[in-house]
Amino acid sequence: MTGTSVSQPISRAAVRPAPAAPIADPLTHVELTWIEKRIENRIRFGRPAHAQTIDGSRRIVSFAPGCVFAFMRWASNDFGTVVSRIDIVRAVAPGEGFQTLPFVRPGGEILLRADGWPKVEKVLQHIDAVEALHIHGADVAPDHWRHVHNRLTVGHTPRAYTLERHQAWLKRRECEQ
Repeated sequence: MTGTSVSQPISRAAVRPAPAAPIADPLTHVELTWIEKRIENRIRFGRPAHAQTIDGSRRIVSFAPGCVFAFMRWASNDFGTVVSRIDIVRAVAPGEGFQTLPFVRPGGEILLRADGWPKVEKVLQHIDAVEALHIHGADVAPDHWRHVHNRLTVGHTPRAYTLERHQAWLKRRECEQ
């Protein structure tokens, strides 16, 4: 060995704390696009916490954790409709499990999913019936949207959402808090 290794003391100024981990974005972001007669991604109901316009045909709406929203997608080509879909989704908090969904970052808890115009139309009629009771779709019990999904999946008619069921949901939610 030709030289000796001398250990140099490290000054405190040279030691810097590691940068803090980036804070997770708590919002669920949904990219909406509208191109006439080609693509229509829109929110049917929900209460966005933030909205950002990107350009004339695109914008991003964001939902706080726990918020429920209906996301509709429709697309066509020269031969007709290629996508007709509605998802009712609960926005999740950072660290919570979720399902991925196109145009939804990071994803959400999917309460209802309907593909194809006949099923989408039935979901829209069900939403209209709920709104006729003067109840916002985002305020409906998440279990009810799961019920509608399950019934439509097997070809049955879902039970109507009533004021009594809504009151029971509100009381149950009150007890959970």
